Amino acid sequence: MLLKGKTAVVYGAGGSVGGAVARSFAREGATVFLAGRTRDSLEVVAAAIREAGGTADVRLVDALDGASVDRHVDQVVATTNRLDVSFNAIAVDHIQGVATNLLSARAAGRQMFAQGSGVILTFTADAARLAYSNIGSFGIACAAVEGLTRSLAAEYGAHGVRVVCLRSMGSPEATHMDEAWERVFVGTDTAEQRRDERAGLTLLGHSPTLAEVGNVAVLMASDYASPLTGNIVNVNCGEIAD
Repeated sequence: MLLKGKTAVVYGAGGSVGGAVARSFAREGATVFLAGRTRDSLEVVAAAIREAGGTADVRLVDALDGASVDRHVDQVVATTNRLDVSFNAIAVDHIQGVATNLLSARAAGRQMFAQGSGVILTFTADAARLAYSNIGSFGIACAAVEGLTRSLAAEYGAHGVRVVCLRSMGSPEATHMDEAWERVFVGTDTAEQRRDERAGLTLLGHSPTLAEVGNVAVLMASDYASPLTGNIVNVNCGEIAD
């Protein structure tokens, strides 16, 4: 188990990506604290983790409220005596998404600095690098989170804390992507056609599954990725090759 004995917080854990990553963390041995604003969706993920033999805790946290985020991290540390991984999967459609990443990274940093280790993971989309029409401020927000990732890595590295961003193109199981792709692939008739057109842009000929995104998150959070910080990791089956 790559994360055995580690403590992880996942913000936005009730969503498609956050839930997948939380389940992957738990599968690899982490004690996972699920944070979000909607208890019902968080409890669904927690139930799946517990049914599979993992450990999950559910807390309602407003990630735009710095005090709420700080309190939650304090509660996590009071329970487990450490915080090893912080993953923010909250949507970054607007500048508020950038703010949640800053607040969660700040809260995690306080604890990780004290223990001299830790991994902070952010999450963006290919729109940070590729120009798409009809997506409003989404690409701008994604680029901002990637810039924040590099800046945090520079500040936090001396304290033994790594900061890595996962950049994905969206997964076909994530139903909210159908609406997003409809704005980009104008003229396609069905969601399936849009998914096929998007997959055709990749070098592997398919989009990443949510399970694959979770697996990469596990790897980046694990000691196997210990030399990596400030990196933007493409989880997009080769839609962007660099």
